[in-house]
Amino acid sequence: MPDEQPGGQVTVRYWAGARAAAGVDTDLLGACDTVAEALAAAVALRPALAPVAEVSTLLVGGRRAAREDRLEPGALLEVLPPFAGG
Repeated sequence: MPDEQPGGQVTVRYWAGARAAAGVDTDLLGACDTVAEALAAAVALRPALAPVAEVSTLLVGGRRAAREDRLEPGALLEVLPPFAGG
């Protein structure tokens, strides 16, 4: 899958516990202006994702993003929940 989608759509890619909560690897959303807007749309689509989304690290284009950051058309938003390991 390419890192960008045409037509202003936003791809949300879920990792680990976020993937388990969402029940899918990715979602393709309509255009969203901010990370927060995209995350809210993803949670509306997949309500079980809500508690995981609240504590997850968010990446846009492979870089850490704040919820208030703007999204470019075709952005890839990745949701990485906290994880334990050693």
